[in-house]
Amino acid sequence: MQGKLITVEGVEGVGKSTNIEFIAQRLRAADINVVLTREPGGTPLAEDIRQLLLTPRDEAVSETAELLLMFAARAQHINEVIRPALQRGDWVLCDRFTDATYAYQGGGREMGFDTIAVLENLVQGELRPHCTVLLDAPIAIGMARAKKRGALDRFEQEQMDFFERVRQAYLQLAQQQPQRFRVINAAQSLDLVQADIASGIEELLAQAKP
Repeated sequence: MQGKLITVEGVEGVGKSTNIEFIAQRLRAADINVVLTREPGGTPLAEDIRQLLLTPRDEAVSETAELLLMFAARAQHINEVIRPALQRGDWVLCDRFTDATYAYQGGGREMGFDTIAVLENLVQGELRPHCTVLLDAPIAIGMARAKKRGALDRFEQEQMDFFERVRQAYLQLAQQQPQRFRVINAAQSLDLVQADIASGIEELLAQAKP
């Protein structure tokens, strides 16, 4: 079976961590080797960049610097983790990927999609996710959950209108690429969320069979 890249996206507090583990369990039950990873991060260098990006600081961070750091981490991640895993036939399950850059920098920071698309092609070539699970919920719900986790990182400290733009950018991407995205109502109970996710994973497994 050919390796596949599955990404899980969504704003803060939509339950990505819980549902990534659920997806991993479903794939392993189908005898698939799963590589769990995240962005920004996934390698020692990329994790260092993650800390640079997420740590609150007094210095204002240039939007362009933020965008380039995201893709610097991604370039290392793809080279060291994602491509080798796919070449082995493993399935990569990634907590956020380039759609997050379109949503957070393109939408949230209002940088637009064009520059991001150029960097995406430069860094990734033809590599794109085979399936993207977008956990979607009203921002008020997600942020209320996120605040219960403790101290907020640099992104989580943004204002509500920032996250509204992020959410709308995600939904725009899903509308543009319905064949890749599976939008899940993350405001439902966990049982219903995971039932919807399981349906999508079963479809993907069926498509992957020789």
